Amino acid sequence: MIEPEKRKAIFLLHQEGMGMREIARRLGVSRNVVREIIRQEGEVLARVRRDKIHIDEELLRRLFDECEGWRQRVHEKLLEEEGVEVAYPTLTRMLRELGLGCAQKARCDRVADEPGAEMQHDTTVYTIQIGGKPEKVIASILYLRYSKRRYLKFYRTFNRFKMKCFFHEALTFWGYAAPDCIIDNTNLARLRGTGKEAVIVPEMAAFAKQYGFKFVCHEKGHANRKAGEERSFWTVETNFLPGRAFRSLEDLNAQALRWATERMYHRPVAKTGLVPAKAFEHERTHLLKLPAHIPAPYLVEKRSTDQYGYVSFRGNYYWVPGEGRGEVRVLEYADRLKLYQRGELLCEYKLPADEVKNRCFSPEGFPKPRHQPKSRKRPTAEEEKRLRAMGEVVGAYLDFALKPQGGERHRLVREIFCLSKQMTPQLLEKTLQRALKYRITEVETLRRIAILEMSEGVLPSAEVDESFQRRDAYVEGCLTDAPDFSTYDDLLEPDDG
Repeated sequence: MIEPEKRKAIFLLHQEGMGMREIARRLGVSRNVVREIIRQEGEVLARVRRDKIHIDEELLRRLFDECEGWRQRVHEKLLEEEGVEVAYPTLTRMLRELGLGCAQKARCDRVADEPGAEMQHDTTVYTIQIGGKPEKVIASILYLRYSKRRYLKFYRTFNRFKMKCFFHEALTFWGYAAPDCIIDNTNLARLRGTGKEAVIVPEMAAFAKQYGFKFVCHEKGHANRKAGEERSFWTVETNFLPGRAFRSLEDLNAQALRWATERMYHRPVAKTGLVPAKAFEHERTHLLKLPAHIPAPYLVEKRSTDQYGYVSFRGNYYWVPGEGRGEVRVLEYADRLKLYQRGELLCEYKLPADEVKNRCFSPEGFPKPRHQPKSRKRPTAEEEKRLRAMGEVVGAYLDFALKPQGGERHRLVREIFCLSKQMTPQLLEKTLQRALKYRITEVETLRRIAILEMSEGVLPSAEVDESFQRRDAYVEGCLTDAPDFSTYDDLLEPDDG
């Protein structure tokens, strides 16, 4: 389209006597266009569409109310009930002009893309095949906006303490931090309010101050304020996860570290061709250099040792060296535990890469403890698995008998498993089938049922030949005098002496 000012210039030059060829050469337009503009005397003629659709305003308002603001349904009713064929974009434009629930969303703040200005953090949940099983994990990404540098790690759970550990690990790896960290309105860092009115948790504000930055919440509904972070998750979904296999959470994080800090760090960004490694070399002069040493975040909890020298922590048991028993301070770091007693470091444990439960640990360099923890749980999953493998009858009985939870369930599984070792599988099946019929769960009753089954099955009724009465020995014996049992009666009388 030729601008109105240029059209006027073409017509004025023509009036001054300049030829069409020269006008076209000077203004960079074709001679046909010059000829058409001269014919129209430099004016823009308004074009009226012959097929322009007019829809009654009251009809649109009525349908909009009936459909409760759903524009797609309004479009369907116009076509099906009113016989009005209108393109969906045209309908949405008409609704916007009428102000019917189509208000434009306020755009998030625009911030100049300056080196060293800010970094962004967010988390998201993925379901990933780990060790051949689908498992939910939480991905955490820290992103430098200018240089596009990333740090990625996955967690089973993500809380305030793990958020601190992640920031410490990422920032110490970089050696630098930006003054602002843009986050969403997460309760892990926000105390109350949203956006500019957000108040950061004092604990998290003090933590960030050690590294020289502060948390900044974007406005509610303005996730595009950290669009680079959102794009990072898209890159994880389309570039990191496809075509890779992960044996464990530790293997997943090892591959994520190499992908984020090596592969993507030296790979040019698609649209701009920017290489994060080169951009970071420029940006680092504008970032805040971290102090030489920043203590890693940790949690402190008090525990008491049991009679065998163990302390329980996060579902596992850790042995405390020495003979002294009493209260122990446990310092939990991101990857290790430290046990203190009266200010003295007793031992240090490396935490498992993945979450485990009901495990016993002892420090390296010390003799292995002779006893197990007093309160250690004894699961019965393996015993139950072996019992169910014996047949459908046993499985049906277990489904009926193992309704209680907790210790009662485990006790019953152990007793039935012990019972299975004392009899044949066939006898166990008959016993449990009869117990299921009469709804019996007491183990002693099960034993009596087994004895009854053995007496009925192993000792059948003897077949007696009635012709024995005609034998000579029987005839001779039946005619003898009956034996005298009176002497035995004296034994039943009380002794007067």
